[in-house]
Amino acid sequence: MSEFFSMGGYGAYVWPSYGMAALVMVVLLITSLRNLKSTETTFQRLKAEVGPAKANNNEEFSDGDEA
Repeated sequence: MSEFFSMGGYGAYVWPSYGMAALVMVVLLITSLRNLKSTETTFQRLKAEVGPAKANNNEEFSDGDEA
C-alpha cells in the first residue's frame, strides 16, 4: 500500500497535484453556483419588471416552462 502512495518516488509531486486539481474544481463549482444564483435573481427581477400582461401577449418574454 505504501508503494502505491509513494508512486515510485514521485508521490511527493503527484498527490499535491491531485490536491490542487481538486481544489480548483471545488472553487469552480462554488463560483458557478454563485453566478447561477445571481443570474436567476436578475432574471426574476427583470421578469417582474416586464409584468405578467406583457409576458402573456408576447412569446419573446417566455420563461421557458412551456413544452
